[in-house]
Amino acid sequence: MNALEIDDLTVRYRRELAVDRVSLAVPQGRTVGLVGESGSGKSSIANAVVGLVRPSSGDIRVGGASVTGRGATVTRARRRTQLIFQDPFSALDPLMPVGASIAEATRATGRRWSREAKAARVRELLGQVHVDPARANELPAAFSGGQRQRITIARALAGEPAVLIADEVTSALDVSVQGAVLNLLRELQRDLDLSILFISHNLAVVRYISDEICVMRHGRIVEAGETEALLRDPADPYTRELLKAVPVLGRRMEFEDV
Repeated sequence: MNALEIDDLTVRYRRELAVDRVSLAVPQGRTVGLVGESGSGKSSIANAVVGLVRPSSGDIRVGGASVTGRGATVTRARRRTQLIFQDPFSALDPLMPVGASIAEATRATGRRWSREAKAARVRELLGQVHVDPARANELPAAFSGGQRQRITIARALAGEPAVLIADEVTSALDVSVQGAVLNLLRELQRDLDLSILFISHNLAVVRYISDEICVMRHGRIVEAGETEALLRDPADPYTRELLKAVPVLGRRMEFEDV
């Protein structure tokens, strides 16, 4: 079963065509990487899935239910997707304690929470992302960039999503911190059976975390497949160029033309 299905999606901004008839699926419990250069349309897909932009055409389904259009049914279905933003420094309200930010996100579950249950859930979520639950009352400024990104992940999990969308979640972090955040996502995906659409311009990062990869250029998917099979024998010239740009022991990856 697919947790997320995108069918023939087109997104336009006035005269600009950002996404051109894209179809892809995220199977239940799997991580699908969406990779491409800046401006290729990756974030437009993420924004369409969570309802930040309206598709020009096509359909998006979460757990089989369409999230395009309007109405209570669409709203409920859309709540089953949660987006982790790129910049952890702007993603959190600087005047709100991090625990309160996480607690606020529990409303996406559609359930009523007692104060005690909500506080317990916040502690549980902070523990899952390896942030000390005793720090729930501290403001975002008290945390490092990597810790803030962990907190934004906890906030996304508070909505109990069927699909987690991670949009360039390591690009604003130091290289030394990126690996820890990626390892956390892999851990959560395994432990919680999460379905993740992982978006990045960095092929090395996508390769590390993804079961499958979709390569995007100029608003279209140019190649897709199982991660290792696709990268072992890329068919599209653009994918080959992305591979050449990945550093390997201080040099670019080289391979013979076939």
